[in-house]
Amino acid sequence: MISPVEDAVLTGAPRRATGRFMLGHPAHWIALGFGSGLSPKAPGTVGTLWAWVSFLVLNRWLDDVQWAWVLAIGTLIGWWACTVTARNLRTPDPGSIVWDEVLAFWLILWLAMPMGFWGQAVAFSLFRFFDAAKPGPVGWADRLFKGRPGVPPGWSQGFGIIFDDLVAALCTLLVIALWRAI
Repeated sequence: MISPVEDAVLTGAPRRATGRFMLGHPAHWIALGFGSGLSPKAPGTVGTLWAWVSFLVLNRWLDDVQWAWVLAIGTLIGWWACTVTARNLRTPDPGSIVWDEVLAFWLILWLAMPMGFWGQAVAFSLFRFFDAAKPGPVGWADRLFKGRPGVPPGWSQGFGIIFDDLVAALCTLLVIALWRAI
């Protein structure tokens, strides 16, 4: 008799992210947004909220050059972490992976600050709209790196997890720039 765990491994059934799964590998810890991606409801929104709070804390100590380094290194490490985690979850773009939201929202806040609370709330809402609804270029970016059914997620899918959120961030920044220009 085969156990359910062995069956999942043999059939390649998608896995569910749990606290135990997250603690099983450093890549999981990063990709799951230090636990924010484990939210049972709206993990992308929870991950973006975590990004917002962590940005406000980190921004007290980081200047623009340091933020540029954090974002660049965070993208490279995130690419690795998202790829490993997607492979281990056996899903091309698991909802529990929220490092992409973290990086994208940090980018938005870094480039759009200073803003008061309401400006930040508008940036949050715009980003969540672009990320969830995937209009126009965000939908294109999301489809660009989709995996094929039955094929384990590879490096291109890992990059794709991050890429569509960066496009959503650029769309958000464009709307903010147009809003400020009026």
